[in-house]
Amino acid sequence: MTIKRRKFIQQSVAGTAMASTGLWACQPATNDEIPAAVVPQSSGTMPLVIATWDNFEATQAAAKVLEKGGSALDAVEAGARVPEADPNDLSVGLGGLPDIKGVVTLDACIMDDLGNAGAVCFLQGIKHPISVARKVMEQTSHVMLSGQGALEFALEQGFVEENLLTVSSKKHWEEWLKDQKPFGETNFENHDTIGILALDAQGNISGACTTSGMAFKLHGRVGDSPIIGAGMYVDNEVGGACATGVGEYVMKTLGSFLIVELMRQGKSPQEACEEAIKRIVKRQPKLYREYEVGYLAINKSGVYGAYGTEKGFEYTLYQDGENNKYPAEHFLKS
Repeated sequence: MTIKRRKFIQQSVAGTAMASTGLWACQPATNDEIPAAVVPQSSGTMPLVIATWDNFEATQAAAKVLEKGGSALDAVEAGARVPEADPNDLSVGLGGLPDIKGVVTLDACIMDDLGNAGAVCFLQGIKHPISVARKVMEQTSHVMLSGQGALEFALEQGFVEENLLTVSSKKHWEEWLKDQKPFGETNFENHDTIGILALDAQGNISGACTTSGMAFKLHGRVGDSPIIGAGMYVDNEVGGACATGVGEYVMKTLGSFLIVELMRQGKSPQEACEEAIKRIVKRQPKLYREYEVGYLAINKSGVYGAYGTEKGFEYTLYQDGENNKYPAEHFLKS
């Protein structure tokens, strides 16, 4: 059994702000441990912000933008920037776990209600890839920039280059090196993505996705997070979706695009997320039991859905003035 991302972070970063405030202790971890009445039902109200995992500060930052009448686009960027700047978050931006060479490489994408999109992949040395992705969307005719080209563009746009490998992340990498798998063997441990979707007071939807990718991955590996239609997708006529977990599985099914299209065909966000997970289960009948994938979705009415391959996937929801973490339903029941 691999160590799942949330468990890994809990074990590795004891004493972080989240642990010290007791949020893990006060929030149930699974649907099996939470009374049915406590699991939220979609109220269909707006504004709304939903994010993967326990990202209270991210959804709160996004909600503040919406409460002031800001756009969904500004909200998701503001939300994504919070974990990107947190050195204790091992999955995003500053402090993200490095690749096999000890290099922190970042992927991100953003999409607005008009269908515009921007992305960066294999970006190094820039703490806020989500903001660089937005610049790609707004300042160029392209959708994605990668590697050195993305870095040069970011510097031209005024971003500051810095070392993203923290002392803590370097220590984790050095410890992993002592017992690493053969070169070229995919490391499915310690993967995660911060996906965030927002519906503003005008009824417009935007989404963002940002990550440092799979920990200790092969140098040059890019996952689903910067790929429009895989890690995140928005269609303002229908809704939006985002993914987290092992990106290879999400890319092979274009999960976020699939979810939005299923909603277009009449499925609810919850039904669409469940169908997207079932596609993975069907195509990966042996591996899906070992490696986690989770989806979130919202529609134009402010109804949302969340579903994962297994117990443990969580999401944070801001709606009706409340900001809380909840367990998602899951395919595997044992």
